[in-house]
Amino acid sequence: MQNKPLKIGITGGIGSGKSSVCEIFKTLGIPVYNADERARILMLKDPKIIKAIKSNFGVESYLPTGELNRKFLAQNVFNDENKLETINSIVHPSVAEDFERWSQNYRDHVYIMKEAALLVESGSYKMLDFLVTVTAPETLRIQRVLKRDQHRTEEDIRLIISKQLSDEEKMLKSKFRIINDDKSLLIPQVFEIHNYLINIIQAG
Repeated sequence: MQNKPLKIGITGGIGSGKSSVCEIFKTLGIPVYNADERARILMLKDPKIIKAIKSNFGVESYLPTGELNRKFLAQNVFNDENKLETINSIVHPSVAEDFERWSQNYRDHVYIMKEAALLVESGSYKMLDFLVTVTAPETLRIQRVLKRDQHRTEEDIRLIISKQLSDEEKMLKSKFRIINDDKSLLIPQVFEIHNYLINIIQAG
C-alpha cells in the first residue's frame, strides 16, 4: 500500500499561474500549503529566523514595527546572489519543517500539495513524491505580473525570471505539466492529474 497522503509539489515561474491551478485543486478538497506565503509569515514570527536575518544582514532588515524592511532587503540582499543564497538557507529549512508539521493535519487525505516558486532551485522537491510544473509563455507571464503587481516594472520581472530555472529545467524533475497559456483548459488538466494520483493509492 502506498504511503498516504502522497506529497505533491506544484511549481512554476513567476506569473505562470500556480495559484489559479491550486484553487482548482482546492475545490476538489485537496489541502494546499503555500510555501512562499508561509515563508513571509515565518520571517515575521519565527525568532530563530529573525535573529539569523538580523545577524547576517543587519538590524535594519526589520522596521521598528517588526515588519520586514522590504526596501532595504530588495536593495541589499535580493540583487546579490551570495546574500540571496544565505537568506534562502535561513528560511527554506524552517519552511520545510513547517510543511511537515502542517502535513500531519491531513493524514486522512489521498494527497496534499506544496506550492512554491523555488521547489526545484531549493532542492526541496526531493522530499516530495511527485512534482507538477505550471508553464506559460514568458510574454504572458510578464503581462500577468504587471497587472497583478503594480509596483513592479517589466525590467524587475525579467530580472526575477532570469534568476529562476527555465520551464525546461523544471520539467526534467517533474512528473506532470500543466499548460496555463489562456488557451488550454485548466480543469481537464487538473482532473487528469487528480485521477492519476487517486488511482495510485487505490491500486496500492
